[in-house]
Amino acid sequence: MSATHYDVIVLGAGASGLMLAACAAKRGRSVLVLEKANKVGKKILMSGGGKCNFTNLDVEPQHYISHNPHFVISALSRYSNWDFIGMVCDYQIAYEERKHGQLFTLNGAKEILDMLLEECKKAKQVSIQTQHSVHQVQALENGGFQVTTSQASFSCESVVVATGGLSIPTLGGSGFGYELAQQFGHYVYPTRAGLVPFTFSDQFKEVTTRLSGNALDATLSNDKNSFTEALLFTHRGLSGPSSLQLSNYWQAGESFQVDFFPQHDLFNLLKQKKQSQPKTLLRTILSELTAKSIVVELQQLIWAQEAELALGQWSDQKLEAICKQLHGFTVKPSGTEGYRTAEVTLGGVDTSEVSSKTMESKKQKGLFFIGEVLDVTGHLGGYNFQWAWSSAYAAAEYV
Repeated sequence: MSATHYDVIVLGAGASGLMLAACAAKRGRSVLVLEKANKVGKKILMSGGGKCNFTNLDVEPQHYISHNPHFVISALSRYSNWDFIGMVCDYQIAYEERKHGQLFTLNGAKEILDMLLEECKKAKQVSIQTQHSVHQVQALENGGFQVTTSQASFSCESVVVATGGLSIPTLGGSGFGYELAQQFGHYVYPTRAGLVPFTFSDQFKEVTTRLSGNALDATLSNDKNSFTEALLFTHRGLSGPSSLQLSNYWQAGESFQVDFFPQHDLFNLLKQKKQSQPKTLLRTILSELTAKSIVVELQQLIWAQEAELALGQWSDQKLEAICKQLHGFTVKPSGTEGYRTAEVTLGGVDTSEVSSKTMESKKQKGLFFIGEVLDVTGHLGGYNFQWAWSSAYAAAEYV
């Protein structure tokens, strides 16, 4: 291995890049990982509130969004969540299962990053260099590539694009991978922020501001999907897992529905209360089901005129109409918080132009794409990390 020639050059020292480096080096390949930031794995370290939701107990293709939904099947089946969990157990990293099969480290995300770095070190064939901004990637006439950075020039047989997406630019998110793909003739689907909070600019924004910090379990739905998880009110709008999940299926200008009481059949409940507690107010009953501050705001939005009307005085018809609103309140966001807080980037390199078996470009021999730069986006819950591990493993077998 000369100082400037490697078998494989990986662009990006995030989850997928480090995983690929370790796996390829185990096959005896000399690997150079180039990272433009001053540290590696920044996104790993901040993920999951610093606890890194590294995979999920239930990983299926339907947990991913892509214009080519079958693309993920091959890689996910060859390196599964159980394979990664096995490695975590080998390193005796303590972890816990949270809601919906999500797995988090108990002692912090640094353990996952350290594990990947140790895997690279054990293979003895990996060089990781930070603060290298890639200026040019050039295909050579006799095969292979020349990679020129802000600090040096290198040559290699295979280039792996593991640059991630546009999300969280402060941690190094950029469009470089997309530009590189286009340079080699690839189509890149338009990108937008995913797993991101909603913002509002209408009357509902005042409601969310007043309720900032409050949360409840709710169902958010549109004609594409529906998610029942925690909903968090913020100064800017709606956040929490249910909002983040639905944001992947929402386009600017669209509305969606909020069911504030998905665990209850409100109409039946209120009809019974009308018989047993006819002098009680509607807000009193609902305040037994969720925070009073939330109920007061809903009252203002939906039944302000009848606020002081005892249940016994309500017609069944009127009660049913109110319940329909509480189970399906329509809101129309003005937008999202954008890439600044987005966990992922939707869209990316068209997977129909990439081999699902090897992750190699069908347009340029020796060029590989893995992780988030591809048009593959997982749901919230460890799915995007699992895609990083699986796609990296698949490519590592062929680089």
